[in-house]
Amino acid sequence: MLHPRARTMLLLAIPALIIGVASSLVLIVVMKVASVLQALLWTALPAKLGITADSSAWIILMLTLTGIAVGLVIRFSPGHAGPDPALEPLIGAPVPPSALPGLIIALIVGLAGGVSLGPEHPIMAVNIGLAVFLGSRILPRVGALDWTILASAGTIGALFGTPVAAALIFSQTLTSNNDVPLWDKLFAPLMAAAAGALTTSLFFHPHFSLSLPHYGEMRIADIFSGAIVVAIAIALGMVAVWCLPRLHRLVHKLKHPVLILGTGGLILGILGTIGGTVTLFKGLDEMQQLAFSQVFSVSDYLLFAVIKLAALVVAAACGFRGGRIFPAVFVGVALGLMLHEHVDAVPAAITVSCSILGLVLVVTRDAWLSLFMAAVVVPDSTLFPLLCIVMLPAWLLLAGKPMMMAWRNDK
Repeated sequence: MLHPRARTMLLLAIPALIIGVASSLVLIVVMKVASVLQALLWTALPAKLGITADSSAWIILMLTLTGIAVGLVIRFSPGHAGPDPALEPLIGAPVPPSALPGLIIALIVGLAGGVSLGPEHPIMAVNIGLAVFLGSRILPRVGALDWTILASAGTIGALFGTPVAAALIFSQTLTSNNDVPLWDKLFAPLMAAAAGALTTSLFFHPHFSLSLPHYGEMRIADIFSGAIVVAIAIALGMVAVWCLPRLHRLVHKLKHPVLILGTGGLILGILGTIGGTVTLFKGLDEMQQLAFSQVFSVSDYLLFAVIKLAALVVAAACGFRGGRIFPAVFVGVALGLMLHEHVDAVPAAITVSCSILGLVLVVTRDAWLSLFMAAVVVPDSTLFPLLCIVMLPAWLLLAGKPMMMAWRNDK
């Protein structure tokens, strides 16, 4: 016979499995539709018109039209495509079901059109909204917070292709007490995360890792090098933190979503012509291009990092529906490769992983998620002790600093 604690944990096992699978399927469908639309807009259509997709005119035209289209969706869809992501954390309050179709459309159009944001925030909002709406009707005795936790865990597992990230994130939010151990509370969320990760793996494998030279034995000098790299990444990220709320306040003086997002799309198009197509889109596929290419110089990598970070700030400030983690990882990769090219005595594994750690920490203020992203992109077990050590000065530097969010009284 099972202990009463075990029976309690099993109560949410089936709902957790269902939510994990459903969270992954929502992500897969959205990403597939966005991929098809992206191929149409950036490959088939310019080829039919006899235009190169990387031409300045096409980049500016596509980003401007994307901004106008997203603005129209936000203006006229029920619920205005959900809350402004610049004002919300990654895991927020449930979005009303009426706003979810508009949110999905705005996300797909933004992803396909080349906006420098990832899918994580809108997908999280959609899955939480669906889980709370349906779950509270099927099992009304289960609270909205429990459905939110299961949906967010399933989404994290689906996004990153592993339940490890969910375990790390929720281990610091689901505090234990003498009556309920931590792993009792983690059981259902980990079940949802595992189901989401396994479902995603059936259709595609999220490709985060870069092919960088293997890092050998850790030396004392590497710790100092890593700490300096993290400090540089944090300094660059804090520039974006300072700019975001001020730009958000400025652009929202235009009042109308179509004007705000159309202007934002135009600015993104101009930035895209400066940085090239590698600085467009969410950044995961594009960072692979950075790592594999042998032709980029120090100035190229620096340009990519600055342009991508500027595009991230503009897209977030203007209200495009998307997340900031994936483009922050791209900025970290570009910055890390630039620092390695500049000082090649420091291994690329250190510069890239520590840059990612610093940038993601600035964006999320989640130490576990930052460590996870750095370790996944540069999957070298000998690096993990170094990353844990350099996290300490990074955390000290960011203690008490403002978050990468807009001010709520701007509009």
